Amino acid sequence: MTEPSTSLQRPPYFDDALEDAERLLKYAAQTGVELDDETRSAILQARTHGTVEGSEEATARLLIALTKLAALLAPVTAESLKACIAADKHAVNSYWMWAICLAVVIVPFSVASFVTSGFSDAIRNDIAAANELAVKIVGQLRPSPDQTSRTGTQSPPPLPAGLSTVQVISELQQFASIIRSVDGRARRLNYFVLKLERDPYADLRNDPEKVHATFQLPADLPSRLNEAFDGRIKVHQDVRYFAQSILDDVAIFYGAITACILPVLYALLGTCAYLLRSFDEGWRTKTFIPSIAHSARFLIAGIGGAVVGLFNNFTITEGASIPPLAVAFLVGYSVDVFFSFLDSLLQAFGKTKSGPSTVSSNAKARR
Repeated sequence: MTEPSTSLQRPPYFDDALEDAERLLKYAAQTGVELDDETRSAILQARTHGTVEGSEEATARLLIALTKLAALLAPVTAESLKACIAADKHAVNSYWMWAICLAVVIVPFSVASFVTSGFSDAIRNDIAAANELAVKIVGQLRPSPDQTSRTGTQSPPPLPAGLSTVQVISELQQFASIIRSVDGRARRLNYFVLKLERDPYADLRNDPEKVHATFQLPADLPSRLNEAFDGRIKVHQDVRYFAQSILDDVAIFYGAITACILPVLYALLGTCAYLLRSFDEGWRTKTFIPSIAHSARFLIAGIGGAVVGLFNNFTITEGASIPPLAVAFLVGYSVDVFFSFLDSLLQAFGKTKSGPSTVSSNAKARR
């Protein structure tokens, strides 16, 4: 019968510990960190003597050397060195793809929101100006009931005293110009809502003569002031209804995007910026370690971006405020700050809620 072997099996963690120790030893040599001969010899000899079963002394010396190296090179670790060497296989590449994909979606929507906002403001201002001009011209060209009863005629009354025909024509030209401006902007804005609204003059757009007769003043304007104004009033009403319908569509469609979708996307983009910045710093200092918490950060940022629209009065300081989309980006970049903000709100709400009950209980206690 054979006798049992007295040799010891090599520990299962020996190879991993040796690989980590050699990686740290190489980094120390590259960065000029001085090591004692005992630590260096323990790691180098472990590669030779550690392959022999029963080398318990080599394993112990290796672990001691690894402990010294880890304490000496901290915060650099063997895991961080391994992650930096294998950076091409790390999830940081997916962060780049996330950032690019988010930018592809965010940039068009942001540009569209900016352009539609500018067009909408200009259209509203033009409509208000056209309405004021229409009221003013009506007062100049239309007789009052008293004037009609006194003259007993339906012919156009003379212009008010101090008002010349040139001034009325100038105002009519301005009125027509504003109508053309509203029409042009409304047609362009209609493309941003996929042409949901029907153009009231779509049938004559391909006929330059009809377009000119509809939107331009007649050549013999001085003798046809009332007729020209009546025609422009009708066009103004049609164009105004067309433009206001588009403004409503834009407000609903892009308002929903700006309030619900873009904050989430900006928060995710902020998370990508944070993770890429962390990777850059960790790569330079060789302290980067991949973590499963990075994936959870995207979910947290998405939730924060979804609710950031509820805090539209959020300010950094008393004198500085930032728009919700910028807040969403900051939420994704630093979720801890957003959580601190929520905690402060909860504390303030708790104090407000407990205030009256505390006062009443104290009053009862005094009685």
